[in-house]
Amino acid sequence: MEKESFLVRQISVFLDNKPGSLAKMTRYLAAKGVNLRALSLIETREFSTARIIVHDPDKCMDILKKADYHCSETYVLVIAVSDKVGGMADMLEVIAGERVNVDYVYSLVDAGRGVAGIILRTSDPLKAGFALKAKGVKLLGSDDITA
Repeated sequence: MEKESFLVRQISVFLDNKPGSLAKMTRYLAAKGVNLRALSLIETREFSTARIIVHDPDKCMDILKKADYHCSETYVLVIAVSDKVGGMADMLEVIAGERVNVDYVYSLVDAGRGVAGIILRTSDPLKAGFALKAKGVKLLGSDDITA
């Protein structure tokens, strides 16, 4: 995938769905100096997937793999939140108008500069990102959220 400044690398870490799995993984990353900027957890009966955004994805992936965590990467969009009624609907309609599917959404409470963000995984992040930018939507890049 072409690298644009608005594409943010997200790491998915696959965990057993049992008490302490998430705590163990996050404590391990903390001990290695990895600061989580965003975290989402989804679960099935037996497994969970932690989706994380960190300052240094290469370092984090290396740390996780050395500890035998199964993990993968994908690109997401991070949209600066406009606090107005219908703001989210406006953004989602832009993406839908491009016939791009939204796979999942979660939030980033503080993007490092007092800015909240919405993280979106789409079927075509480049197309969605360019469409949003064309409508004047502020997209946050890695430098904006990991500072």
